[in-house]
Amino acid sequence: MVTTARAMAPSFLALAGLALLLTGCADPTDGKPDAKVADPVEIPAEPTAATAPAEGAIVDQFSQPSEGSRPKTAGDAYALTPNTTIGFIGSKVTGSHAGGFRTFDGSVTIPGADLDKATITANIDATSLFVDNNKLAGHLKSADFFDVAKFPKAAFTSTSIAKTAAGFDITGNFELHGVTKSITFPATMALADGTLAANAEFSIKRFDFGIVYPGKADDLIRDEVLIKLNVEAKKAV
Repeated sequence: MVTTARAMAPSFLALAGLALLLTGCADPTDGKPDAKVADPVEIPAEPTAATAPAEGAIVDQFSQPSEGSRPKTAGDAYALTPNTTIGFIGSKVTGSHAGGFRTFDGSVTIPGADLDKATITANIDATSLFVDNNKLAGHLKSADFFDVAKFPKAAFTSTSIAKTAAGFDITGNFELHGVTKSITFPATMALADGTLAANAEFSIKRFDFGIVYPGKADDLIRDEVLIKLNVEAKKAV
């Protein structure tokens, strides 16, 4: 019986491995909203002393940029705190990996308490990428994925924020891997005692940003990546 059991063990393990490949691991983006992706929105440059209308001059409102594409800079400035995190979860057939970025900066400008009129910017150091497997971190930084040597920065600039029944829909230009797209994603935001708290979980498709490495034939990497944002910003004094 012992000999038979030992003989059967490799076959059992092979069947178990086959079952794992057939069933696959759970997709972390299941049940999470997909970001809406479109062509980037043109953001006009801030007016300078040379380009701003002279005092008392008549301004042609019909030639001005639309409200949704105009940077909103008037208001109170909020600075990100160390409690802010930018994370992601990527997955393939046999498992998933959680990671994020250690180095980034950004700003939030809010006119009074009007969160739907806020402006959000973020700049991410792609070379600060980390993940729960050191060897994988090196691969993700390579030309197969983020190619941080060629594209060391990622950036987000909001173009509009819309109030919804569940919170807010944030739209902005997102630059990643040298590709810029307009993305819209749901978020919650709350302002209290000079502190802004914002959270969002949504998926993006890496293929939309030219990150197309497929993985192994028997262990394909999913296109969808879960983005997890936890933002804390305090009013500048």
